[in-house]
Amino acid sequence: MGDAQAREAAALIWQNWQGRSRIDGLPEACRPQSLSEGYQAQAALAELSGWQPVGWKIAATSIAGQKHIGVDGPLAGRLLDGKLHDDGAELPAAHLHMAVVEAEFVFRLASDLPARGRDYTPEDVVAATAALHLGLEIPDSRFEDFTIVGAPQLIADNACTEFFVLGPAVPESWREIDLAAHSAALTINGTVVAEGIGANVLGDPRIALAWLANDRILHGAPLLAGEIITTGTCIVPAAIAPGDDVLADFGALGRVSLKFSE
Repeated sequence: MGDAQAREAAALIWQNWQGRSRIDGLPEACRPQSLSEGYQAQAALAELSGWQPVGWKIAATSIAGQKHIGVDGPLAGRLLDGKLHDDGAELPAAHLHMAVVEAEFVFRLASDLPARGRDYTPEDVVAATAALHLGLEIPDSRFEDFTIVGAPQLIADNACTEFFVLGPAVPESWREIDLAAHSAALTINGTVVAEGIGANVLGDPRIALAWLANDRILHGAPLLAGEIITTGTCIVPAAIAPGDDVLADFGALGRVSLKFSE
């Protein structure tokens, strides 16, 4: 895929993102055929949006999630400042195609993670982390049936990003907590609708962070100090509707919330 084709793919996705519309798939002439080509189109989309990249998301960090969207491994997407919101935000919901919300562990990096000749381990990436936050992701896709278009096109679509709500940093004691065993409960309008643990995220959110650090090096965009990394949902994504109040409770680590406007 040349730069012109990557920009053409990005322009089509951006047009539908702005218009809150969907397409069946990218035209053959600009359809990415590999993960690398998908990331090439994704980079062009981020540039076209005019929003600043502030970090990364990881999609499909569970076997169930991978089966749901028809991929065989995790996917990375850029977090963009135009879609980043604070704890307690009120967001629109009527246009959402996926119409789900996810509860996630989020790392903020203290230092760069450049190529170094060997893979980063979970211990390495935790040592490079400034803080742990909690987050709520509201994914969405510009494809009518996102379960059949395949990984390269999903990556070009920024790994199904829409809104992300970032909660405050949790107490530093998180470093002594077994995040794989740590639980989260999602409440909508006062009713618990989903529960899960960190192990639902590639076995451990720290493993997911290490995977991303190594994957970004492979695709030429190493993680950088200051970036926020949301590692994937630790619950089964929960259906939402306009007017819903959403709260993710991570017990001793805290809570993060949002409201969907009517």
